[in-house]
Amino acid sequence: MSSLNISLADLTARLDEELPDANHLARINEAQLRAQTLSDLGDQLVGHYVGKAKQAGASWSEIGDAIGVSKQAAQQRHTPAAFERFTDLNRHSIVLAQEAARTHKHDFIGTEHMLLGLLGEPRGLAYEVLTAKTESEQRVRDAIEGAMPPAGEKAPRGHIAFRPESKEAIEQAHRASADLGHDWVGTEHTLLGLIRTEESSAAQILRNLGFTSDKRHETVKTEITKRLAARDK
Repeated sequence: MSSLNISLADLTARLDEELPDANHLARINEAQLRAQTLSDLGDQLVGHYVGKAKQAGASWSEIGDAIGVSKQAAQQRHTPAAFERFTDLNRHSIVLAQEAARTHKHDFIGTEHMLLGLLGEPRGLAYEVLTAKTESEQRVRDAIEGAMPPAGEKAPRGHIAFRPESKEAIEQAHRASADLGHDWVGTEHTLLGLIRTEESSAAQILRNLGFTSDKRHETVKTEITKRLAARDK
């Protein structure tokens, strides 16, 4: 069995060097964040070679045997990532959402952060729809800021998790894309996903901004379709 050029001593020395004044509890917290990062990286490493194996024609049963799990477990664990079909602009909006959470010292990514992320990407169709409807970027921004939870005590480090309603909004974005017959998930689909997640903070913000009619989904879809058609001309 091969060994990695990394040891527990290396990890502890690095953490102690970077946080010389931290107490033991603070170091536990940081160690947990780094452990999550290492776990995520390991999953990505395995996922990379799973993808290569699938391209080479390997079956899920064979891949499961190589990992040491059942065919079903391998398929569930290594199906395409949630953001695989996201456009570059939409991926950027997710990065901006994470940074919004960090800036507000929140240890979660909520739908309100995702809405801020869309507003931070002016090249996206979602930005066009939002500002066309409200006639003011600042009005949207103020509405989001007004609905933000209180700031935490300090900005989180490392991985920031999505709230359940944010995960639902991402799923709804994929469904919105499929409903429109698109093979990509753009900022416009994320906007629809947020609207469809009706109990979320972002949906409430959008309703307060005037996305209130019973046909608001269709209204947004129509605006998206019109803009896409105009860009294709």
